Amino acid sequence: MPLKEIVRELQGKATNLALRAPISWVNILAGPPVTVDGRTLDGRTQWLLQLLARSGQPPIEKTSVADARESYDAFMLEMGGSRMPIGEIVDRMVEGHAAGGGSGRLRIRIYRPAGAVARLLPAILYFHGGGWVMGSLEGYDLVCRYISARTGCAVVAVDYRLAPEHKFPAAIDDAVASFRWLAGNAVGLGVDPARIVVAGDSAGGNIAAVAAQLLRGEPRPPCLQWLMFPATSLAFDSPSYRSCGEGFFVTRAAMEWFRGHYLNDPAEIEDPCVSPLGAPDIGGVAPALIFTNGIDPLRDEGRAYADRLTASGVKTFHREFESLIHGFIGMRGAIQAAARAMDDMVAGLRHELAQLGR
Repeated sequence: MPLKEIVRELQGKATNLALRAPISWVNILAGPPVTVDGRTLDGRTQWLLQLLARSGQPPIEKTSVADARESYDAFMLEMGGSRMPIGEIVDRMVEGHAAGGGSGRLRIRIYRPAGAVARLLPAILYFHGGGWVMGSLEGYDLVCRYISARTGCAVVAVDYRLAPEHKFPAAIDDAVASFRWLAGNAVGLGVDPARIVVAGDSAGGNIAAVAAQLLRGEPRPPCLQWLMFPATSLAFDSPSYRSCGEGFFVTRAAMEWFRGHYLNDPAEIEDPCVSPLGAPDIGGVAPALIFTNGIDPLRDEGRAYADRLTASGVKTFHREFESLIHGFIGMRGAIQAAARAMDDMVAGLRHELAQLGR
């Protein structure tokens, strides 16, 4: 194992150990509670942020793309919690890129829950986070295992093309192509074509929201959209960007770095396929479950998208986890409040799927 990987593994283990200290110790070590916009940061999360600040790692906007990707996957696997048992995991190569008029091979990974008895399972088409630049099937393995095991759904994770090698709209094209492939091959895969959810966190939530808009006219459109702290506007002009844009894991500078790699031109910020909040018409899209965080630059745009969907007549459920920060989906093993929030998000999805057809 290279020295760099050994050091990272030791740092990860030390951080996990520090985070598992009794809460009374954590409260002393972390210092006075941090409050932003009337919301108090979770104590263990505050301690994690301090540990990360002391790690000596440069901010992401001063990191190479290759190093950022490596560090992000390592963080997700170090902090992601236990390896949930799964019935089956299958990697496939499918035809992709169809929405942009081209063709190419797209990698997906299918998770099936253990003990599934239904002939046709609901499926979650999942787009990972990482600012359109980072993230991978490997880095999100613990997340996808957890989602499949806890929801009882098949999870189809999409290895969409990343920027800057593949700028906008490559990821969107892959999302549309992967949905159409899944819908067209659903029964053969043991999936119910009437119960396909488009889902994602952060940039993946952006991709899922855009896909839900583009696919609303399909013969079998998505049945739900499950959006976790989604990026719905790349203008970065909401109040939460001003109050939460520094010091809380994902910063305004980092988001600008992501945006610079993802877009071909700043004028694309206004494109509804980049900023779905600005789409002129969002009526008729799939019902939405939207989860946001209280101390997160993306907080307000997620709430604004939920409000806009509701005003457009779309059944929408929104919940804010007031004490949490952006990206907590990768911190289930280290932050107890993150684990509870993930349980709540899964329960919400299970409830909505149970209502379908009633």
